[in-house]
Amino acid sequence: RCYRGLGLHCRRRAVLPRGMAERRLFGTDGVRGVANLEPMTGPTVMRLGMAVAARLRQPGRHTRIVIGKDTRLSGYMFESALASGIVAMGADVWITGPLPTPGIAFITSSMRCDAGVVISASHNPFEDNGIKLFARDGFKLPDTVEAEIEALMESPDLDGQRASSGDVGYSRKIEDSRGRYVVYCKATFPADLTLDGLTVVVDGAHGAGYRVGPAVFEELGAKVIAINCAPNGKNINDQAGALHPESMGKAVREHGAHVGIALDGDADRLVLCDERGEIIDGDAVMALCATRMLAEGRLAKGTLVTTVMSNLGLERAVRAAGGTVVRTQVGDRYVVEEMRKHGYNLGGEQSGHLVFLDHATTGDGIIAALRVLAVMVREGRPLSELAGVMQRMPQVLINVKVDRKRPLDELAAVGELIRAVERDLGDDGRVLVRYSGTEAKARVMIEGPNESAIREQAQGIADALVLACRA
Repeated sequence: RCYRGLGLHCRRRAVLPRGMAERRLFGTDGVRGVANLEPMTGPTVMRLGMAVAARLRQPGRHTRIVIGKDTRLSGYMFESALASGIVAMGADVWITGPLPTPGIAFITSSMRCDAGVVISASHNPFEDNGIKLFARDGFKLPDTVEAEIEALMESPDLDGQRASSGDVGYSRKIEDSRGRYVVYCKATFPADLTLDGLTVVVDGAHGAGYRVGPAVFEELGAKVIAINCAPNGKNINDQAGALHPESMGKAVREHGAHVGIALDGDADRLVLCDERGEIIDGDAVMALCATRMLAEGRLAKGTLVTTVMSNLGLERAVRAAGGTVVRTQVGDRYVVEEMRKHGYNLGGEQSGHLVFLDHATTGDGIIAALRVLAVMVREGRPLSELAGVMQRMPQVLINVKVDRKRPLDELAAVGELIRAVERDLGDDGRVLVRYSGTEAKARVMIEGPNESAIREQAQGIADALVLACRA
């Protein structure tokens, strides 16, 4: 099928973006932009804090909101701006300092706070920053609530809701937030297993997981080789972490480690490598875990939820094991929404956002790694062997910058190219063309039996998109 006009074209089942017309500030994963340029400026973020406090406060109780961040230099500025906006509305702020995004979701729900705010641009370079919001149950806010927060920010009525001078809130730090999250992560690992005897490379991406990541695996018994765990405010994701797993692979080979674990800047995604340094992405992790959960009768409704970007090899591996794959639009929030709506418990993205809903409310790189390590320990098999459960279909992904995001159904030349490729592939592949929800980019993905052929086809579509989207 084709889904056009909303930045998505795919020949397989998908879910269309919801609420996109109502939200201008929020993208697929919160607000994001270059720090100190709109919308990521101090005054705008302060007003966002005011709107969050006004929209999410609960009648009859004092409002408390958690704020956490990654290691970006600009995080201090936005932490102060958010706290100022929130306390101005009479709500209290609890500050965690640098902590993974899933850790902030956990703290929000465990401390019965009314909302959690994460200051992070995830895998983007340090110059960028962003804001992600969690509801009191630890799940990301739906599009509709984000749209209401945007409307409040633009409304003059918001200023009239400020607290009186005697009723402003206060701000304090949660001193043991890291320790709480470490304990929470370790509790998801089977009690009858340890990591004794395993050597593990942990790449912290100089990001939010630089302390808690190594601590979790070490406290469970592993010998940990920590790399890229020295943030300076400007080196987050810089040739490190899940976006650049080559350093992890090199360290695994140098130290003779059993596995490499690479997190991204806010530690909500995971990329692994096996004992040979070969990269294992989110699709392979889902295939490994889903087939084991199917065999044990623990995969809810026998269904894995993933996005339109996941490789056809994943779908085939799960089907061969007797399961079903449901696809959503790109974005871990939409994966989680589908899981909650239908009672599924495993989902994720090829990029490494992996959601084990029995243990966490959002993607968690550390918890996902622990699930894989548990399989390795219980079965006594190397990751290179376990990852063979999935045979990957050749896949090419090309990202190109575009001046503007014109609706795909207006781009006749691009549409004709897509249809020509689809006719050529038949039932042996698929084409996906979409705009990024967080960057000024278009993404062209093609799967098919001949890698060189699909690479040439993808480049042709990408070139046509750039030309059609010139300002």
